[in-house]
Formats: sequence, structure tokens, C-alpha cells
Amino acid sequence: MERSEYYQADVGMFFGEKKLEQTLYERLFARMEEAFPDALVKVQKSQISFYHKHLFSAVSLPVRRKKDWPERCVVVTIGLSHPLESHRAAVSVEPYPGRWTNHVLLAQEEEIDEELLAWLREAYDFALAKGGKKQAGAALDKGAAAPVQ
Repeated sequence: MERSEYYQADVGMFFGEKKLEQTLYERLFARMEEAFPDALVKVQKSQISFYHKHLFSAVSLPVRRKKDWPERCVVVTIGLSHPLESHRAAVSVEPYPGRWTNHVLLAQEEEIDEELLAWLREAYDFALAKGGKKQAGAALDKGAAAPVQ
């Protein structure tokens, strides 16, 4: 997976003292790197973004928590054409018609499973099919950093 020369340092700064969250991210990243070797990863201020032509997923730290959310977790944001019909979807919003931003919480390594990877594959394929439509990527950028309640 393509990344900047400062990727490791940037990831360390992104997570700071949140070592459990960083470990979860690194396990997810390893699976994503295997599944999407031609993707690009960018560490940004509020999220770590994954692209292949367009943004298809992001990982962030929760900004607003619901009461039933785990105390320590990461938010995996998945851009799809539909809401996730799963108990694992913490939040799903439709910022644009036919463009859904779905947030899935990861609190344990076991949650990085084939179901999650299938959703990420679907998001990857959906991003590729968008062609010149850039607004969905912008919607994912907006939705990933601050999941709504």
C-alpha cells in the first residue's frame, strides 16, 4: 500500500498515548494492505484515510460517544451506496442521495473479520465505480471525524 515516508511517525502521533487503539489500527491496516495493495493511505489530523482513485474508508478516534460505546475503540468509516444492515453499524448517515457513510466500532482484534473486510471491499469497489463523482468522498471526509449521535 502506498504511504508517505513519514507514515509510521504520523501514525504514532495520530494515536499518541492510545496504544490499544493504535494496535487495533495496525492489525486492521495489515489486513487492508493485504486486501488492497494498490490503495493509498494518508494520515491526516482527524482521520487516517484510504484511497484508490477516491476515498473509500477511514479510521478515526471517536469524537462523540454514545453511552453504550466501548470506552476504548476506533471508528472505521465505510462509504457505501446503502446503510449497513448490521448490529455492528454504530451510525449510518446519508449525506448525499445514494451515498452512505457507515461507522463501525472496533474494540477487539476479533472484530477485524471477514464481514468487515467484505464491507471494505464493497466500499473499495463502490469508490472505483464513482468515476468523476467527487462529492461522495467529501461526504466521507466530513462524516469520519465526528460520528453523529
